[in-house]
Amino acid sequence: MGAFSIWHWLVVLAVVLLMFGGRGKISALMGDIGKGLTSFKKGMKDGEGTDAESEEAKALRSDTASSETSKSDQAAKS
Repeated sequence: MGAFSIWHWLVVLAVVLLMFGGRGKISALMGDIGKGLTSFKKGMKDGEGTDAESEEAKALRSDTASSETSKSDQAAKS
């Protein structure tokens, strides 16, 4: 059989059967990966405009603005 013994060919056959054998395992795996990527992208897009984040951002901005206003008021009084 040349460079490969019967055991090498059996291992190769087993790998091929596992990868391509029955019920479209590879296509199902790729479909699951595609669905995962799609949901990840959707989550990233939805995550940018969530209410919790925008409320938190508004609170930070108002705190910053109020501290800047109080600093400018104190400077004007001095």
